[in-house]
Amino acid sequence: MKHTLVALVEDQPGVLNRVASLFRRRSFNIESIAVGHAEQPELSRMTIVVEGDTAKVEQVRKQLDKIIEVVKIVDITEEDMVARELALIKVKALPSTRSEIIQIVDIFRANIVDVASDSLIIEVTGDEDKVNSLLNLLRGFGIKEIARTGRIALTRGGAGPLVVEQEPKTSKQPRKPIPAEAESPANW
Repeated sequence: MKHTLVALVEDQPGVLNRVASLFRRRSFNIESIAVGHAEQPELSRMTIVVEGDTAKVEQVRKQLDKIIEVVKIVDITEEDMVARELALIKVKALPSTRSEIIQIVDIFRANIVDVASDSLIIEVTGDEDKVNSLLNLLRGFGIKEIARTGRIALTRGGAGPLVVEQEPKTSKQPRKPIPAEAESPANW
């Protein structure tokens, strides 16, 4: 089962690495991870999609919550949510196929964001199934490149599950500074 975890983390170098390393140590493959600034200053929002059974994902979520820079993390898989992906697709577009590609793009309410003599770049936003369906139709024309964001999600309705006071949580002990000699490449 795919799980969608959302986290508020301090916007500091190394946080993404610590989060990804925890999943790696637990032998979870991260399907997608999207990170961007949150509504609160100095915090970022991570949306992580992983596949696994509920008990194992919950164990990882609890361990992630122990990381100092993680302010709050929740599994919103069972919540009523709005989830979207963005994809940019560069597709081969010959004069004979260009109008057919444009019709397909219109059906999917996607946008053509760049036109070249031999290709088009298409921007599509929607759920994972919509993006995959468009990709499958465009494969017949020849896809040159794809860039996808992975899932981002918000729960529907009032305040979301990540709402926290303005101050990051203080129950965790501050991280000890790493001695300079430990950061040396010789010690890696």
